[in-house]
Amino acid sequence: MSPYELFVGLRYTRARRSNHFISFISAVSMAGMALGIAVLITVVSVMNGFQKEVRDRILGVLAHVQVTGADGGLRDWPTVARRARKHPQVLAAAPFVMAQGLLGNDQVVRGTMVRGVLPEAESTVADFDRHMRAGSMGALVPDGFGTVLGVELARALGVGVGDRVVLIAPQGQVTPAGVVPRLRAFTVVGLFEAGHFEFDSGLALVHMSDAQKLYRMGDTVSGVRLRVADMFAAPRIARELARGFDQDVFVSDWSRLNAGWFRAVEIEKRMMFIILSLIVAVAAFNIVSTLVMAVTEKRSDIAILRTLGATPSSVMAIFIVQGALIGVLGTLVGVVGGVALAANVDVVVPFIERTFGIQFLAKDVYFISELPSEVRAPDVVFVGLVSLALSFVATLYPSWKASRIDPVQALRHE
Repeated sequence: MSPYELFVGLRYTRARRSNHFISFISAVSMAGMALGIAVLITVVSVMNGFQKEVRDRILGVLAHVQVTGADGGLRDWPTVARRARKHPQVLAAAPFVMAQGLLGNDQVVRGTMVRGVLPEAESTVADFDRHMRAGSMGALVPDGFGTVLGVELARALGVGVGDRVVLIAPQGQVTPAGVVPRLRAFTVVGLFEAGHFEFDSGLALVHMSDAQKLYRMGDTVSGVRLRVADMFAAPRIARELARGFDQDVFVSDWSRLNAGWFRAVEIEKRMMFIILSLIVAVAAFNIVSTLVMAVTEKRSDIAILRTLGATPSSVMAIFIVQGALIGVLGTLVGVVGGVALAANVDVVVPFIERTFGIQFLAKDVYFISELPSEVRAPDVVFVGLVSLALSFVATLYPSWKASRIDPVQALRHE
């Protein structure tokens, strides 16, 4: 592209048009593109933030890697833990017992997952100490029959620290009157809030020895939970660990344990990107109508340029510059606006909620109650490049039509 083609194209863009409707269409195309890009960047950033926030909250309660017995129980768990710790990427290991139960207080009964843990070991693989709202994990002692409840579960039962609840194990004991479920009174010694409604409303922690006694497991545990140095390397580490165990165990990582949820979020993110990209495409192809009208208005100018020696490719380049400038300006405004909006979602959304008295994310419906955002440079760059590509493609047909104008026909009636 020669300097004069760039100069004329920019001059056409800056010139005061006699047809103000073309200027209006150009402004609308630019605004539409900017709005579409801003919305696309904001939505993708919110999806990134949502995925990261829920992942961090899940891993604050769950383990990076989990080793369980193939038959549902793990008998020689110290050996499994020692062998797992030999892996250079494994930082900590903790045994656990996982079972279902019913918690009752007065006339209120709630189903719950009961996790038996060793408090000192559990703090090395999970972040319960950071999530404690009352009491402490250290209050779980052998034969103390204490429990740490999620805040939503405690609220549903109407209990607090120091209150007693009844834990009902579904595995019954045979009596002359028939099979009777096993009951045990537990004292609430702590409350945690992981920020994940599923755990806050359905998880009860007890000491591992108490869980083994209640569920008659003896020295058997459900499995061993591991923390690794790089959680994104957990799938590879899990495969390496699985090859190193002699006994029949099942090794899974956090991405497999929550595969359905993370796959759904990833698919939703891609579909939202495609749908919102269509908005950008519609705005970009408005450039077609803008340039078609501009070419119609500039027919005589094009004819004069052709008679002065301009080649068809030069005329085409002039109108490509004019259309591309609209796309570039719209992209720049959209990227800046989108990044600014995505970076301040935590301020904008609460303001809208307070103003209109609504709540976008209810805690009892969604995993989290706040709208997070994480702006990633690769996403912003990709959105910008897609927008520029669409705007460039939109200029090709009108510019080609301009290059095909016959000077004789265009100047016949001038």
